[in-house]
Amino acid sequence: MSNIPVKILDDIADAIHERDNIYIASHIQPDGDNIGSILAMGLALLELNKNVFVLKSDIIPSDYLFLPGIEIIKEYKEITDLDLFIILDCSDIDRLGINKNLINKANFVINIDHHVTNTNFGGLNFVDSKAAATGELVFRIIEKLNIKFTKEIATNLYTAISTDTGSFKYESVTDKTHEIIAKLLRCGIDHSYINNKLYHSRSLERTNLLIESFLTLNTLADNKAAIVKVTQKMLNRTKTKMEDTEGIISFVRDIDSVEVACLLKEIDDKETKVSLRSKSYIDVAKICEPFNGGGHIRAAGCTIYEDIGTSEKLISNILTEVFR
Repeated sequence: MSNIPVKILDDIADAIHERDNIYIASHIQPDGDNIGSILAMGLALLELNKNVFVLKSDIIPSDYLFLPGIEIIKEYKEITDLDLFIILDCSDIDRLGINKNLINKANFVINIDHHVTNTNFGGLNFVDSKAAATGELVFRIIEKLNIKFTKEIATNLYTAISTDTGSFKYESVTDKTHEIIAKLLRCGIDHSYINNKLYHSRSLERTNLLIESFLTLNTLADNKAAIVKVTQKMLNRTKTKMEDTEGIISFVRDIDSVEVACLLKEIDDKETKVSLRSKSYIDVAKICEPFNGGGHIRAAGCTIYEDIGTSEKLISNILTEVFR
């Protein structure tokens, strides 16, 4: 995380103090940084006696249902008096999904994110691509507001930062990351419980899906790249859902020779979701650029509007060129 200008934190604090009805949202296909950040922010603002509405953008993966305050994430049929809209971990408006039209209804928008591709769409933009997770930025805001870090808030922030750093393994982790984590640990969180829930708990159905996906393993470029697929038929056979693919790509990246891991997810015969991860030297965000995707250097994604077979050929060709 870079040195944060004091003014942006002051401006965000002022915007929050001046407004009562505050809505919070994040991107579709939620991950741990997404869920942990919106919950931490929501719980913190409730401490200020604000009217807080944490918006559901998509199905919440079962991995995160243990988080304290998860019940405050809801779908609202009628949204009025949108004094302030805080958008977290979302690089552009389209990623808000069903909530993107609320931008035009909001009296003021605060955009808080760590993606280098962020389009700075807010009235206030707190964007720091050097932050390891959006959870780090939320920590700084809560700290600025002088809100007590309860065990519940700290648990959500720990989850946000842990998941977006690969459990603190990625090169995005800095000394400031560990300083924040140390403060969260002093709040009495049960980090062993959190880690077991996040990384060591998988249903039999999800395990069967993992096994089936690995049966599709295809390696390229002298085994430096690896691709696995998840199809709708596989989901039906294993009685799982697309959100149950969470974590599969990490197993692909764990193969010792692999620098780039790719997971292809079949939405239908005309749409394929692509997730990419790298270990040390390939910028996977650049691989996603031709498909209007993006993310981070070591973790990125995109959508290819083709069937999964065609999508695999397109990605395979790019990966072959990358390693040529």
